[in-house]
Amino acid sequence: MSFNPNQDHSISLAEAAALTKAYRDANPGAKIGGFFGKAAIEAILNQPECVGLKFYYAIENGVPALVLCGAKADQDDLYQGSLAERELKDPPLNSSPNPLNS
Repeated sequence: MSFNPNQDHSISLAEAAALTKAYRDANPGAKIGGFFGKAAIEAILNQPECVGLKFYYAIENGVPALVLCGAKADQDDLYQGSLAERELKDPPLNSSPNPLNS
């Protein structure tokens, strides 16, 4: 099987709100999200053979984190090119209250 770069990953706001609420309810006081800048994402996506992003769960200083890398159509990771972690954590960097975070 190979990765489809045009895979539909969309969900409704109601579904997304229910999923994020379930996480917040199960993990009170925990990090609820993070931010990756456009330049970091584009650096990964612009690599030759990259068809999308792959992520790995990680721990940084005792806090859950994500490591991003590119993925090739054959499902191999592009681990020797651009990688990203160091997301800006939410909290403390909070969005205005909305269905995804409140």
